[in-house]
Amino acid sequence: MNRWLRCGLVLFLIALILATGVAGGVVLDRQVLSFFAPPANIPSGAEPEFRLMAQAWNTIQDRYVKRAEIEQTDLAYGAISGMMDSLGDVGHSRFLTPQMAEQQRSFGQGEFEGIGVEVQMRDGRLVIVAPIDNTPAAEAGLQPGDIIVAVNGEDVTGMALEAIVQRIMGPAGTEVTLSILDPDTGQTREVTLTRARIPLANVSWAQLPGTQVAHVRISAFSRGVTEDLKNALNAIKDQGLSGIVLDLRNNPGGLLDEAVGTASQFLRGGNVLLVSDAEGNVDPVPVEDGGLVSDLPLVVLINEGSASASEIVAGALQDQDRATLVGQTTFGTGTVLSTFRLSDGSALLLATEEWLTPDGRVIWRKGIEPSVQVSLPSGVAPLVPDAEKDMSAQELQDSQDAQLLRALEIISGSIACQPWVTAGPLASLVRLPREG
Repeated sequence: MNRWLRCGLVLFLIALILATGVAGGVVLDRQVLSFFAPPANIPSGAEPEFRLMAQAWNTIQDRYVKRAEIEQTDLAYGAISGMMDSLGDVGHSRFLTPQMAEQQRSFGQGEFEGIGVEVQMRDGRLVIVAPIDNTPAAEAGLQPGDIIVAVNGEDVTGMALEAIVQRIMGPAGTEVTLSILDPDTGQTREVTLTRARIPLANVSWAQLPGTQVAHVRISAFSRGVTEDLKNALNAIKDQGLSGIVLDLRNNPGGLLDEAVGTASQFLRGGNVLLVSDAEGNVDPVPVEDGGLVSDLPLVVLINEGSASASEIVAGALQDQDRATLVGQTTFGTGTVLSTFRLSDGSALLLATEEWLTPDGRVIWRKGIEPSVQVSLPSGVAPLVPDAEKDMSAQELQDSQDAQLLRALEIISGSIACQPWVTAGPLASLVRLPREG
């Protein structure tokens, strides 16, 4: 009798322990489920998946060998990043920590703090899209296509985008050392940069030495670019210059409305782009009225660092036969990123629409191909207007900026063919320096 009593008590205790464990697990699952989303916000039919996330969360909290080192925010950010990565929109749709979200906002407003480089993930590696003009990254010679493989000696291979960017970011005046892999040579070099507060001078221009051609550079499409461009174009018209080289090289993009405003300065009508949504609806975005230089000869410079809004402008001008594109195929960023703020200041950059050129060409992962393919010699950086203001015609010719020189040849030919150009003094001013 005693033996049966003891067995009964043991079975009762086992049942009690199991019931308590199951109940506790359900309660904890519900608690963690509410961390991911309040029960009322869990999408219909998705509770099994949310419970799966809760089970993973609980297992890490209960069984990880270094539980004291667990940061719950890191777990949450990692889970959100994983969801974004699973979309397959690699390097575009992404999660932003609060610090990254603030940098994104500052860039749109025309000022930010950092090293001055736009990056994206490609094939699991952090690739430089473009160094921004007059920043530590540009001054250090970082190039589009360079791969960041380590930050301050820490290998970042396989890390999520936001984790690497967090390591690169920091206050102005502090240093960061990057290990840069050159994809062409396979060589790795160390580059130490001092972070800075960087005001963006988005539009600059200069009259190319020995010519009647304006070199207009747009380094990014942050707030106010269209107005800055209008001011530059009015000055160019006042000086009676005969053509424009629009330089979008290493321009990582920015605000859609600024891209539309920019393209509209060179076009009489039609569309700047088409926007396709998730339901397959395609809506045109028309050219804005009042373009300032819709008939001035135009050549556009692009390269692999031209992305996003730069590709919209280049594609619009190419489709309408308004300009000859010279350089290299652009980066291939063709989806509309909408910002969705989260409760702690972090954000989702989520592709909600796709950009197409006016003729319906896809930009995403394809890029815009130039009409005239020209590469820069290895180690040669593009010329910028600020440097050209003090150059002679011969120094321009000797600059090795093969893309700019080819653009100048093309636009000089276009100007010479205009019916109002004679063989007089103006004709001599539009010739290349080497032609006298």
